[in-house]
Amino acid sequence: MLEILNWIIRIANYYEYAIVIYVLMSWLPGAQQSVFGKWLQRIVAPYLNLFRIIPPIGGIIDISPIVAILALNFAISGLSHLVLLFL
Repeated sequence: MLEILNWIIRIANYYEYAIVIYVLMSWLPGAQQSVFGKWLQRIVAPYLNLFRIIPPIGGIIDISPIVAILALNFAISGLSHLVLLFL
């Protein structure tokens, strides 16, 4: 059971890195329109769209990726505590 939990945590960490890379690619012109950018968008955008309802601060700064990463970390932490509670 702990091995499965370790895999889930590892996958969540990689997904967090993918979100960070996707956000950083938005700063570079044309990076999100590349083959890698489109592939990464298919993986990350559905999750980020859940948090796009949060309006940007000052109309410029989008904090939805930060909230998405925090929600992912809270979910993984909660799952870890639940699994360890029953072991």
